[in-house]
Amino acid sequence: MDTVNPDDIAKDQLTAFVERIERLEEEKKGISDDIKEVYAEAKGNGFDVKVLRKVISVRKQDASERAEQEAILDLYLAALGMQSS
Repeated sequence: MDTVNPDDIAKDQLTAFVERIERLEEEKKGISDDIKEVYAEAKGNGFDVKVLRKVISVRKQDASERAEQEAILDLYLAALGMQSS
């Protein structure tokens, strides 16, 4: 009867985790490269990439979080005499 060595199981599990992480890291790099290409394309079409990144960031926030940040920004700008309205 063969006995299973616990070290072999741990080694197999560790190897599987490492290989999965490596695959995901490679996929992440590919996606990151794709995103850079889209930003470059947008820039080539006349869009401001810095503002586009800000738009993406704002769209990730929920409405209440966005409203809170805008209110704080308005408060800070008013305190500095920089409010536009």
